[in-house]
Amino acid sequence: MSAPNCLSPSRRRVLGLGASLAATLATPAVVRAQSTKIRIGFWPIAGGLPLFAGVEAGVFKRAGLDVEAVKFASAAQVVEALIAGRLEGSANGTASAALALGDITSPGLLKIICANPSNKEFVLDEMLVAEGSPIKTIADLDGKKVACGPGIQNVTLAKIILEKNGIKDPKPIELPIGQHVAALAAGQVDAVYTLEPNGTLGRLKKLARILETGVISTYVLGETKAPWFGGSASVTTAFLSAQPALAKAYIAAYGDAVRLVRDKPDEARKFLSGYTSIEPELVGEVPLPGFTLYNEFSPSDIGYFQKFFDVFTDRGIFTRKVDLPGILYKA
Repeated sequence: MSAPNCLSPSRRRVLGLGASLAATLATPAVVRAQSTKIRIGFWPIAGGLPLFAGVEAGVFKRAGLDVEAVKFASAAQVVEALIAGRLEGSANGTASAALALGDITSPGLLKIICANPSNKEFVLDEMLVAEGSPIKTIADLDGKKVACGPGIQNVTLAKIILEKNGIKDPKPIELPIGQHVAALAAGQVDAVYTLEPNGTLGRLKKLARILETGVISTYVLGETKAPWFGGSASVTTAFLSAQPALAKAYIAAYGDAVRLVRDKPDEARKFLSGYTSIEPELVGEVPLPGFTLYNEFSPSDIGYFQKFFDVFTDRGIFTRKVDLPGILYKA
């Protein structure tokens, strides 16, 4: 694995990478796609497990593919790299709204090949407080310091969760996801909206307590069992166009990696170590989100996924409506 040395982009940069940037980077995108190495960006959360397992269990290698997993500090950085042509795709766990913003900035940028639904049953999203905190409900966070992961998707969702619990004009603090548990333990913040494996890590180390899981389904989508497709795996259209056979082989192999995670979750979990902050002896405790491949979406799934995108349109974050079918891969 390798990680580029780049700073976290501001909201302005995420929302408006700009026509000049897109024009400047258009040519490198095609050049990179002509390489036989397939570089896939990921954010270090449990949702990225199919990529981790695909690399470590040899799924991609057996398919004759040279896949490199590239770690980034935020989903926005992954999207920037997709636009720049430094990646051929993203892993599950990459914020779906950030991918949609990339497609708004650079129309036709990518196609989603898999998304990871979560809710109270398939846990990924959660609100944490410190182990000894007296806070009992999200509503108790009024006037408290609440953090979230970096990027517009995390900030927007954290605001909605707090608003739906009666907190007016919330201002969540952006922190790298790897700092969430430490920030709680040090008393720097009172709560965090975060993603697994942070809840498991904090619980097992007795540093944090899970206040509530499935918060996006409950407060953003309005149904506790609704699937929240918060993260998605994708491939760039430049990759699909320049090397269609190689791209299709990768998509098929990624599907095999997803099936490995589904069929052998206990075996697959061990690959979280090294890619996320969870230690080897703790990986068996981490809950996993679901994974839905591009050809497995039901009409209901598409409806909930679209409802999630529409939240960002309604709040003026998306400058145009993003129709899910338009960015969903079709074989």
